Amino acid sequence: MISFLLPIIYISFISLGLPDSILGAAWPTMSIAINAPLEACGMINMIISGGTIVSSLLSARLTKKMGAGLVTAISVGLTAASLAGFSFAPNLLCLCLLAVPYGLGAGAVDSALNNFVALHFKARHMSWLHCFWGVGASMGPCIMAFFLTREQSYHVGYRAISIIQIVLTILLFISLPLWKQKTENSNLDESSQPKSLVSVLKIKGVPFVLFAFFGYCALETTTGLWAASYLVNNRQIQPEIAARFASFFYLGITGGRFLNGFIAEKFNDRNLIRAGISIAILGILMVMIPFSSNVVALTGLIIIGLGCAPIYPSIIHSTPDNFGRENSQSVVGIQMASAYLGSTFMPPLFGLIASRLGIYLYPFFLISFAIIILAGTEILNALKKHR
Repeated sequence: MISFLLPIIYISFISLGLPDSILGAAWPTMSIAINAPLEACGMINMIISGGTIVSSLLSARLTKKMGAGLVTAISVGLTAASLAGFSFAPNLLCLCLLAVPYGLGAGAVDSALNNFVALHFKARHMSWLHCFWGVGASMGPCIMAFFLTREQSYHVGYRAISIIQIVLTILLFISLPLWKQKTENSNLDESSQPKSLVSVLKIKGVPFVLFAFFGYCALETTTGLWAASYLVNNRQIQPEIAARFASFFYLGITGGRFLNGFIAEKFNDRNLIRAGISIAILGILMVMIPFSSNVVALTGLIIIGLGCAPIYPSIIHSTPDNFGRENSQSVVGIQMASAYLGSTFMPPLFGLIASRLGIYLYPFFLISFAIIILAGTEILNALKKHR
């Protein structure tokens, strides 16, 4: 019976990715329908990110009190309700208000699921689960586009995705005994208490893993957001070709995580992180060096994606080993908050830098974050070696 839990978690990761990319896909139509300025999309996204940061920081206490299964079920239900609300929202103010529970639900489920998998499943499942997140993130815009191209509105697209989330919520509530059984069969000390933010930061090595996590998410989101603009404006590549290869970056991440699952048991998390950083740096250099052929730069984006693939899941999976199983939920929650800080604030920062100094700085900005990841993880490894 316990074997049915893993497929449910895989489906949950698809669901986790589904809403992540639909706002951008729907916004050109939504902004006209509710008479909102184009830049308001960024404001809504910032509110969602703020909610994810808050719920990530609270995830350890919530999970301790209710269990990972119940937190996941309630969080997905909260996200489903918010998505349904988006489909009925008549104006920008309503969207901003609905973005609050949207973000709170997304952050809580992200932290609870990642820590549960890190504690109870092997490294290959962590890679494949994050690959499934990529499947969900790719499916979301496709579902929205399906309805928009059939002369139906974004309202129907949001409702369709909301219905998927509602079905998953019901399935998660039905599966709660499986989550409880899996936890009871583990060796985790249930008497351990969630730690405060200050006490977690005092755990040896935690600031450095937060440093690395911030750098990783800054690298990933900045690469994806500004790739097409860099290729068009700095390399004079046709916009349609640039857009296609910018999407290939995400395909590199998704495909890389699928392949990584097959080798995760042979190489430990530390080596996978090192390999990922090395491959990502190679890809950034291919984008940076002004070869006469644009093929090198275009291929470099795919290589960056392949390099990014093992880093995120390997850092998460190594958390119980690095900081103790009793501390893992508290640490994972703060890691998620650090990740959202990087993905929320660094891409706009580069936009400001590009507008003032030039978009040619794109690969230099990316490589600085690759160095941050390398420094953070290697210092953590050195501290662990000397414990």
